[in-house]
Amino acid sequence: MRDNSLTDVDWDALPQPEDDGAGKRVEGFAVPSLPLPATDDTNIDLSAPGRTVVFVYPMTGTPGTELPDGWDGIPGARGCTPQACAFRDLHAELEQAGAGRVFGLSTQTVEDQKEAAERLHLPYPLLSDHGLLFADAMGLPRFSIGEATFLKRMTLVIEESFVKKVFYPVFPPDRAATDVLEWLRANA
Repeated sequence: MRDNSLTDVDWDALPQPEDDGAGKRVEGFAVPSLPLPATDDTNIDLSAPGRTVVFVYPMTGTPGTELPDGWDGIPGARGCTPQACAFRDLHAELEQAGAGRVFGLSTQTVEDQKEAAERLHLPYPLLSDHGLLFADAMGLPRFSIGEATFLKRMTLVIEESFVKKVFYPVFPPDRAATDVLEWLRANA
């Protein structure tokens, strides 16, 4: 499947990710103080006090740019733009439900992420873990295509510097924000 649209995805045509236990390994983990560069030109420390939602995604596509070969065949790879848009659309509700901060996180460079943040009108910053320092410290699951390493899709709810809840695997990606919102409301 090669769809030119980054938001109109037939989820039934894509392979679903399987639960390999990575979410269970991350839940309860102490979040290290490792400031990450953000698309709003700040550095964000995810270990800061409060309740933070971080959706981890492989990469946002760019209109007119082909996805890596075999991308649609990798379970859970496709859907970063719909996921980012879902968090955008529910951002105010997520904050009202107790999310003090919301971020997206990938291994893309801040420069690559800025294009997506601007094009998609995201009300929250995207964070770059291009050097995989945060991913290594947290043991985040990943996959590779050629020389490039990507993070597997998951969502973390961080409370007072600890991972309180992990959503993993995430499928379909455009439902992730709704799942988090329901959990936040039930765990206010």
